Amino acid sequence: MSRIGKAPIELPKGVTVDIKETAVTVKGPKGTLSQSFHPDMNVEIDNGVLTVVRPSDSREHRSLHGLTRALLNNMVVGVSDGFKKILQVEGVGYRAAMNGTTLELNVGYSHPVYFEPPEDVAFAVENRNKTIIVSGIDKQVVGELSAQIRKTRPPEPYKGKGIRYDNEFVRRKAGKTGKV
Repeated sequence: MSRIGKAPIELPKGVTVDIKETAVTVKGPKGTLSQSFHPDMNVEIDNGVLTVVRPSDSREHRSLHGLTRALLNNMVVGVSDGFKKILQVEGVGYRAAMNGTTLELNVGYSHPVYFEPPEDVAFAVENRNKTIIVSGIDKQVVGELSAQIRKTRPPEPYKGKGIRYDNEFVRRKAGKTGKV
């Protein structure tokens, strides 16, 4: 039995779940998310607890069991608490700024790089234009957008300049002379 799949999902106050055949819609204080799942997976709700039941112990059903439960849990957490990723901008002259709702990055190119936030995602810049916060209700969209921002100037190993995740460790290399 899948350890992840068999864990029940407690619904917080203010979160409602609507199940229609293969589609599940979750509404909460921060917004609404909906997603369709594999038709073999049965999503059941009773007394504020969401459970996923699989029809058999086949390899495909075991893998779909954990996946379905994890995606449902991410939807419930997203509409109740939300998700956020924090990025750090390191380097002389590197900075991030907000231009309305658009994120503007100056990271060593001859031009600034702009990012428009999709629906239900917000940017914030703090700590003297060195910290970028990407927040939203959909974990996948927040993670993907954070990865795209980081991709504009990934951290390099010699001076550590670039955009990195808040908890990311960049392994540093010695230069040509071997000095640190």
